[in-house]
Amino acid sequence: MNKAIQTRRLLLAAVAVLSLGASLSASAQSVADVKKKGELTVGMLVDFPPYGTLNSANQPDGYDADVAKLLAKELGVKVNIVPVTGPNRIPFLLTNKVDLLVASLAVTPERAKQVQFSKPYAAATIVVYGSTKAAIKSAADLKNFRIGVARASTQDISLTAAAPAGTEIRRFDDDASAMQALMSGQVDAIGCSTTVAAQIAQRAGAAFENKFVLRQQQMAVAMRPGQEELLKTVDAFIDKHRAGELNTLYKKWLGTDFPAMTAN
Repeated sequence: MNKAIQTRRLLLAAVAVLSLGASLSASAQSVADVKKKGELTVGMLVDFPPYGTLNSANQPDGYDADVAKLLAKELGVKVNIVPVTGPNRIPFLLTNKVDLLVASLAVTPERAKQVQFSKPYAAATIVVYGSTKAAIKSAADLKNFRIGVARASTQDISLTAAAPAGTEIRRFDDDASAMQALMSGQVDAIGCSTTVAAQIAQRAGAAFENKFVLRQQQMAVAMRPGQEELLKTVDAFIDKHRAGELNTLYKKWLGTDFPAMTAN
């Protein structure tokens, strides 16, 4: 056999083995696999109250934590909540560090190319929130100010799309850092959820205000692509509990009934 042909075949065989390995490592995890393991590993933000936070015992808490616990109970397994950040939550999922995400992850077309979304289990309003001294009434005004945002978040995506050329966007690791930057005067306004804005209002009184709405977003449980059985199970879980347990949890943490939302 020609040496060049033999080398080429060996290379092709190696590529095939690598491709098979990659396919297996990213293969769909079944509900049976989760039950056999006896534990559901869930990625969750802990810096986005009331959806995700830490309690007095430094344990994950909030609406997302309670949803994760309820889902694990439905599956008959324990829950292991792994704290994630905005930038690393999807990488954690895609590298199999967690089984799924209940991490206030808003449904966007860009993210839907990477992950598989369930039916929405929560909603949030994203606003530009800033100093009362900052004359901001619309996106067109942003170019005159320093605007903070949590890196790789929905508000980052929305703000980047809405801001005119020349806007000084300062990106932080999380909402807590962006909030601190606003309160310390490092930025004039931030892109954040209304729940984060409410926290600032509690701490700083009338020094800050809502400027305008960036977007309304729906949040969903995220899974790796191809996990059709797990997707159906999670969707059925949301349908089953929407008017019951999920509504109770929503009122507990957000003070209102589970919102009317359409499937993504």
